Amino acid sequence: MKQPFEQIVQAYGLSVLRVCRALLDEHRAQDAWSETFLSALKAYPGLDPQANIQAWLIRIAHHKAIDELRRHRGETVQADPAAGEVAVELSPETNAENHELWALVKQLPEKQRLVVAYRYLGGLGYRQISEFLGGTPEAARRAAADGINSLRKVIDISAYEGASP
Repeated sequence: MKQPFEQIVQAYGLSVLRVCRALLDEHRAQDAWSETFLSALKAYPGLDPQANIQAWLIRIAHHKAIDELRRHRGETVQADPAAGEVAVELSPETNAENHELWALVKQLPEKQRLVVAYRYLGGLGYRQISEFLGGTPEAARRAAADGINSLRKVIDISAYEGASP
């Protein structure tokens, strides 16, 4: 028996939001998050009960993020954390730290940014990431390592370990 969809949103909503935020500015990430769960709600009754729900949701979020980028191609929208553009209640200091981290992740080369988002924010394995992006699990692992090394050069990663989005 499948779990109620509300439990799916509670269990995986934060992971999906983290991925959306790593790929998009705050406003578009919120839109992609909403669109992800609207699409998932429609498709959920037909989902195989043995499916990996987290991977399924991250795949939908990936497609919704691409849709957002295509829809707003050429526009520049700046996220403004000070304006309260946050979907989840967080302490002010955690919120500020994570906006800084997401801004740095967004500066990574595209493949590194995607792999870091899917691995460390979405919780996916390298095999699943390679299925999304093409290539091999080893290439995904290398891109993640390169991305993390790039981030370590500009920030103290240990300050973000275990932080909420």
